[in-house]
Amino acid sequence: MPPVLFLLMLSGAMFTLGQAMTREEKQQLRNQVVEMFDHAYQNYMDHAYPADELMPLTCRGRVRGLEPSRGDVDDALGKFSLTLIDTLDTLVLLNKTTEFEAAVRRVLSDVRLDNDVVVSVFETNIRVLGGLLGGHSMAVMLKEGGQSMQWYQDELLHMAKDMGLRLLPAFNTSSGLPYPRVNLKYGVRGPETRTGTETETCTACAGTMILEFAALSRFTGDPVFEAHARRAMDFLWEKRQRNSNLVGTTINIHNGEWVRRDSGVGAGIDSYYEYLLKAYVLLGDDLFLQRFNIHYASIMKYISQPPLLLDVHIHKPLLPARTWMDSLLAFFPGLQVLKGDIRPAIETHEMLYQVTKKHNFLPEAFTTDFRVHWAQHPLRPEFAESTYFLYKATGDSYYLEAGRTILDNLNRFARVPCGFAAMKDVRTGSHEDRMDSFFLAEMFKYLFLLFAEPEDLPFDVEDYVFTTEAHLLPLSLSAAASHSSSVSSNGTSEEELDDSNFDWTCPNTRLMFPDPAFPRNLRDPIRSAVDKSCPRPPTNREPGIGRPPLRAQDFMANNPEHLELLRRMGVSLIHLKDGRVQLVQHATQAVSAVAAEDGVRFMQEMMELSSQQQKEQLPPRAIQIVSHPFFGRVVLTAGPAQFGTDLSKSSTGVRGFVTVAEPYSGCSEITNAEYVRGHIALLQRGQCMFAEKARHVQKAGAIGGIVIDDNEGSSSDTAPLFQMAGDGRNTEDITLPLLFVFHKEGNILLEALKVYREVEVLLSDKARDRAAIFKGVDVQEAEEDCVTEATTPTSFESTTQTSAVELDESVSPEVTPSPETSPAEDTSPPEEEAGPAEAEPDLAQPKEERDSDRTEDSEGDTDSSSQSVDELLADWREDLEAFQQMEKDEL
Repeated sequence: MPPVLFLLMLSGAMFTLGQAMTREEKQQLRNQVVEMFDHAYQNYMDHAYPADELMPLTCRGRVRGLEPSRGDVDDALGKFSLTLIDTLDTLVLLNKTTEFEAAVRRVLSDVRLDNDVVVSVFETNIRVLGGLLGGHSMAVMLKEGGQSMQWYQDELLHMAKDMGLRLLPAFNTSSGLPYPRVNLKYGVRGPETRTGTETETCTACAGTMILEFAALSRFTGDPVFEAHARRAMDFLWEKRQRNSNLVGTTINIHNGEWVRRDSGVGAGIDSYYEYLLKAYVLLGDDLFLQRFNIHYASIMKYISQPPLLLDVHIHKPLLPARTWMDSLLAFFPGLQVLKGDIRPAIETHEMLYQVTKKHNFLPEAFTTDFRVHWAQHPLRPEFAESTYFLYKATGDSYYLEAGRTILDNLNRFARVPCGFAAMKDVRTGSHEDRMDSFFLAEMFKYLFLLFAEPEDLPFDVEDYVFTTEAHLLPLSLSAAASHSSSVSSNGTSEEELDDSNFDWTCPNTRLMFPDPAFPRNLRDPIRSAVDKSCPRPPTNREPGIGRPPLRAQDFMANNPEHLELLRRMGVSLIHLKDGRVQLVQHATQAVSAVAAEDGVRFMQEMMELSSQQQKEQLPPRAIQIVSHPFFGRVVLTAGPAQFGTDLSKSSTGVRGFVTVAEPYSGCSEITNAEYVRGHIALLQRGQCMFAEKARHVQKAGAIGGIVIDDNEGSSSDTAPLFQMAGDGRNTEDITLPLLFVFHKEGNILLEALKVYREVEVLLSDKARDRAAIFKGVDVQEAEEDCVTEATTPTSFESTTQTSAVELDESVSPEVTPSPETSPAEDTSPPEEEAGPAEAEPDLAQPKEERDSDRTEDSEGDTDSSSQSVDELLADWREDLEAFQQMEKDEL
């Protein structure tokens, strides 16, 4: 039987109501949000401003052109103090009016918009133009309240119009869809622009302009901005697939042909749907609501498979386009709340919450059985956004506890001395040297609002609409005169409204949920599906046809009788184009409640059977630096050995100080045994077998070993990790753990040893909670004692960028070969040892489709103590190409 992918949707469960969170608890959490914001914002101002973003591991600013290129993700940076502008209205919401006034003065005096730099039209619109408009809205509100900003004369609005005029040249296309990039100084035409040659853009990139551009038009009285944004929205609507009423992910900006025909609610499309509904809310134009409702009906018909949201093909919407989901779709439950469709919002949010609890954060992508597909997490706010809106809709304190989980995980796993660092790999806890501006713009807004009481807010948020970057635009703009008519993009006729596309009643959660336990009723079965703990009904229950129910081990996909049994249990079968079979259960489609319970048991058995058939995943190991001044904040990713201590079976790991073995190769008897004894030995790869190195340092009394690649410049960013094989002999005599790191990660350890003399590390299967590592020790006090040393740039701290890749998972699950290994003889480069294994591509996308790319480290000075970040950051360009190729292969 082929391996089976499945989706599980149940209805009905036993429940008990949880206790409501007290006002004192909410106040404590609200204060914690403010403290966390202060930690992130102040570190940006102290270490990064006027740079666009903070690099929290190296405690400095990211300036475009001075750091190695990361590819498309750098298109958000325009040398315009991005994080400060993006944070303006957050300061006001958090009652920091003094800081807001100082920030506005800084923006007006320091920020220039006429830089000769190519930026993303989408990102600049939502972050910079939106940030300036949100800041203007707050300044006007404060000024009218007579509290502060009495000197303000619409300066931020003037800057916003300047930025809008700089973005307008991007709309100079025959379709009206904007170019994806524009030069802030020169536009899109001419060789000096270094852009204007692109032929395609994503749907979200072109369809996420209307809120900011319409607000700019109505604030200034200049209709040109709203007119261009409307024209782009009209064109996308006209190019929808007329049978499915879905849009693709990428479109040709000149001829309107769909380049990528997969359709979902995540990366590449997400905020197009969001802006259709919110444009109706902000502008009061029924046309936008009609279009949204038509799209939404198709989403719920084809893409929504509660609790999952799976991409389909726009021309064949019953054909799945992929078997994984990306984290950007986490905004959708919040949009469903705005729509008034609460039940599927609860179901999808619960699935996302359980995935979050399973991995600490939402991975950038995860499979339909909730395993990691792409392991990065750049501190995205979409899940917090939906959590807030669901709490507003239901008043269920369950969502306050979800917010508490978000706070705890950010503090435990992402907080570093200079801010909050994105997660390179949620499985190991390794970090990435980035803190995107949206973290301050969005995350802390939604978390503060989640725990705030009405009296804690300086204004009524019900008077504003949130943009996709959580900037606040006043609903009073709907009363402003609209100078743009709602005509189709060919300019010939006005679109007619159809009453069948509207529900003219307002959703009422009190009537929808007369039983306050009803949301819990929806959540419990989904929780069981994610954590694989579905209860088994009694075996004497039958699917209503007078015979024992079908067992998973007996199922055959080509047996008509078995297919009929599945149908009666509410289980449908889909044949995927790669030969696999996907099972989906909707309990409501079963012929009876008893048959539905049998379907639950069948799906649970199939889950277990499928898991047994697939090759066991072999995750990487973690090296956590726990000594001063790191205190567990820096985590490196390492490959395991097929011999020695299995760290995955150790609850504590192996902890000790590192020392360099002599000889460094470890291929003969260790001559500095007195220093190696009781320590973790650092060894260089090459000249002999891995097992031989392990035996020599074990004989010298070492408690562990770390083998550092001798191939200068190698990094787990660009090369796949592998297992170190034995030497063909019995290796049961090796009892210590041996881990492998590439040259870049190993150099971090060597530099730390050079700078701090004593470096203590923890070898484990994944990064450990710092509270557990330092039990009985006041870590915060220790960090405060060494804060100056920890944040002052040194030759080491410029290297604390960590990385991780997933071990080979590319082998077909229909066979169970031995794991990919490195040859026992430790002489060949890692590319040869890794064989056909492929590194998991880095995905750290912008809101529309952030690709985290890096550029190859240049040849650096041979003196490692003087190495700069430029010499140590890895080349992620190959990852981008691999990701783009994978995207094509997926279709």
